[in-house]
Amino acid sequence: MLREIKGPNPQSKDTPSAVGDTRSPIRHLIVVVGENRSFDNVFGTYVPSGSQTIWNLLSKGIVFNNGQPGHNVALAAQQQATDTATYELNPTQTGAFGNLPQPNTTLSALPVGPCILGELFFKSDAFCSDVGLDATSQGLLQVLGTGQSLYFPPDLLPVPDCRYPSNLPNAPYSLIGASLQLNNCVPLPPFPITNPNNTSNTGDPVHRFYQMWQQSDCSVANITPENPSGCKGDLFTWVAITVGWGFFNPPMTDQDTYQGGVAMGFYNMAQGDFPYFLDLAENYAISDNYHQPVMGGTGPNSQFLFTGDVYYSTDANGNPAVPAADLIEDPNPRTGTNNFYNNDHFNSTDPGNTGVAFTNCSDNTQPGVEPIMSYLHALPYPAFNHGNCDSNHWYQLNNDYPYYTHTGTIISNQDTNEFPAGPSFSIGPQTLPTIGDALSANDLSWRYYGGGFDVAAHDLPENQLYCAICNGFQYATSIMTTSLRQNLVDLTQFYTDVANNQLPAVSFIKPDVLLDGHPGSSTPALFEAFVRKIVNGVKANDQLWSDTAILITFDESGGLYDSGYIQPIDFFGDGPRTVMIAVSRFAKRGHVDHTYVNF
Repeated sequence: MLREIKGPNPQSKDTPSAVGDTRSPIRHLIVVVGENRSFDNVFGTYVPSGSQTIWNLLSKGIVFNNGQPGHNVALAAQQQATDTATYELNPTQTGAFGNLPQPNTTLSALPVGPCILGELFFKSDAFCSDVGLDATSQGLLQVLGTGQSLYFPPDLLPVPDCRYPSNLPNAPYSLIGASLQLNNCVPLPPFPITNPNNTSNTGDPVHRFYQMWQQSDCSVANITPENPSGCKGDLFTWVAITVGWGFFNPPMTDQDTYQGGVAMGFYNMAQGDFPYFLDLAENYAISDNYHQPVMGGTGPNSQFLFTGDVYYSTDANGNPAVPAADLIEDPNPRTGTNNFYNNDHFNSTDPGNTGVAFTNCSDNTQPGVEPIMSYLHALPYPAFNHGNCDSNHWYQLNNDYPYYTHTGTIISNQDTNEFPAGPSFSIGPQTLPTIGDALSANDLSWRYYGGGFDVAAHDLPENQLYCAICNGFQYATSIMTTSLRQNLVDLTQFYTDVANNQLPAVSFIKPDVLLDGHPGSSTPALFEAFVRKIVNGVKANDQLWSDTAILITFDESGGLYDSGYIQPIDFFGDGPRTVMIAVSRFAKRGHVDHTYVNF
């Protein structure tokens, strides 16, 4: 995608300064990480120019460019299944869905834009402007959301998304298309119903470790020459409606897991969705074979970006430790249910218990481990027969808090603003080396620029902006207890560094939760606007633009359907495709790279 990138060679170790001679034209690398979009969710109907080819919904004939089901739609048909005894990767299928269940607004889809929500519920205008947006984009914070109710404990009632019908075809569906049924919507005052588009909110699919493995439906029995891993991706909807986010009780309807068919939605770039990303793809380069490294969600995948590894439960000294029993994953189906996991996410009686996260994958007797290991052992290509799992390590497979606050102190019960669930859901200090350690050891300057970093410990609602689980450095003792912690700064510092030509050799940029593009709580338009400000700022600085590469990606696919190939290599993944865009004057214009890669 980029020519001759071999790495910069700056002079300073811990703080940004002048960058010295390099072995390539690239002297600054900027990595921008959004949230939870599969490749097809963004580029499903993209048509590259010239002789370029692409692997997406449109090219495979799964959909037409108007978003309707295509002549090969059966390739994406979602199957029903039964799993009542032990967790299975490839459960017995019982036939295809006739129609998709009606998409759900899920647990987090905002009924209105952030500004209106902040004013209504917090009597605050903290969400009415954001440093990550330029002046022309601030209004995106005031647009309307789903127009429907947000869940409120203790009711926690699932809300089907009335903007979509209950008889959607068993196929990927366009989030903006002819299937809309707005005339059947009754808004919840004061939330008016609006068209779903780049600026409105949708539901949030489940994106957890054991669910994503199961959604992928991987089996050696499915292997073909074109699909050597045997992963079919035909259980997204079944997993969603049988376990979903694994809330309190087994589901009685296809809406009770707060999912429905939401995972099958995609944006139609051929009809004008994701317009800025379309512009970047046409003028720079993209990959259509870039994968999240770990099955599941934001925490493990973000941490992998900074470590090339998976964090695990530790004691206060960083030694491997057994987590509390109620934090250990058990994806075996609860007695009398079809695939409703014994212990996952919200299954406890405590709605604050989000820390069910750990598995000892070195022990085949642990719930969920043996099916994955058996599959890996049977693969016809080389994989880690031991799963790449160290003995007696309880790996974090789903989101849990770091041991340190953003200022470097050890988390305590007094830090409830920054970590509402407190130290009970801290993974423990981590001793794995990070890319920050490696860069500094080789005199390469770097910084992590986090949206909302400086207000992480403030009162509501500002403390909701910063994403601690997205910052893999915040878990690491080598960063948080040394001078390297100074490399973790607020997003505002990035714009200052660009203006002053003080950008480090390597920059990691994470938007706040309003702008990260996460389904439910953010929108494509907000993340596009965030990226646009970064790209335009760099391009406006001729000196910086002359030697910079900007990589734009998402941490993971978000549990959204994707038609791409998956090649598992160990217990943790790889997982489905997500987006990678390379923006630089050295990028090949309009190029689509097909090389299989992950972080």
